[in-house]
Amino acid sequence: MSSEPSPPYHWHVNDGEDVFAVLDGRVEMCVKENGHERSVVLETGDVFFASAGTEHVARPIGEARVLVVETEGS
Repeated sequence: MSSEPSPPYHWHVNDGEDVFAVLDGRVEMCVKENGHERSVVLETGDVFFASAGTEHVARPIGEARVLVVETEGS
């Protein structure tokens, strides 16, 4: 019997910068800045930059492929 791991779609903060590049599909990117939450829908080809210390979560809308580049250990 095998079980699928739960997806890591939860609010978090990284010590370093994150870059999200949507390769296919759509992704809702949510960030919290100065106590306010905002979100943007990223489409195929869009790139999003989350600076160090920014609380964020990426939520795929249906199936999506996303390349995430982040600092090792962040």
